[in-house]
Formats: sequence, structure tokens, C-alpha cells
Amino acid sequence: MSNLIPKNAISDVEIERCFDVMSELRTHLVQNQFLGTVRDMELQEFQLAYLEEDEKVVAVAGYRIAKNLFLGKHLYIDDLVTSQKIRSRGYGKTLYKWLRDQALNAGCSYIHRDSVVHRGETHRFYFRQGLTISSFHFREKLDQ
Repeated sequence: MSNLIPKNAISDVEIERCFDVMSELRTHLVQNQFLGTVRDMELQEFQLAYLEEDEKVVAVAGYRIAKNLFLGKHLYIDDLVTSQKIRSRGYGKTLYKWLRDQALNAGCSYIHRDSVVHRGETHRFYFRQGLTISSFHFREKLDQ
């Protein structure tokens, strides 16, 4: 496992191969809309990365490098998920460390992530990676 290197999903095939793992986290996703959605998000600097073992995608992350007045240049992790069947084997840690390296190489000052309050196991993972809770995230659902 230690020799696995994450990479960005560039081609349509690579993006589509990430769907099964990503949909474990984002259960509302629709497979035949996934590629188009990712391509639309790429226009907003979104990148999709994945880790594979034995030609099977085992972990996926969506992220973007951006700049704002609060954090300056930063890497924001939209999504980070390892396939439920093989969690706790170090794949998420490998993918997170790769994301951290991407942030450092891009000159980012911060790496950050939101996580819903009921995901205690996920929070423990992020604490082990060295992240801390720094703020509340507020939102309002807008009816269409």
C-alpha cells in the first residue's frame, strides 16, 4: 500500500471510475450526470483526485486551490472518501498527505475541510491528520 500514489482524474474515463466511491459519501449523485457535474465544477477550479490499488479506485477526493481574504491561498477539500469495504487501511491517510503536498507545492498557507457534525469517525480521522476545529459553518437552504 505504501507505494500507491494518488493522481488527478483528467480523462472522462478516470472521472467516471471515481463515481462508485464518491457516491458512497454523496449518495444523491446520479451516475449518468456525474461526469458533466465534475466538468462544470472544473470551471470553478475543482479537481478530482483518486487512489487506486490493483486497477480499482479505493479512495477519492474533490478539492480546489483558491484565494480569499480570510485564509489567503488555501486548498479546500470538498470531499474525501475511502470505499466503505476497505476503510482503516491507510488509503485516506495516503490521499490526505498527497493533498497536503499539493497545497504546499502550490504555496498554500492552509488546508481545510468542512465535515457534518454527526460524522464522529470522520472527525477522529481529521484530528489524527493534525486538523483542528476552527469555526462553525452556517448555511441556509434556498427554496427554488
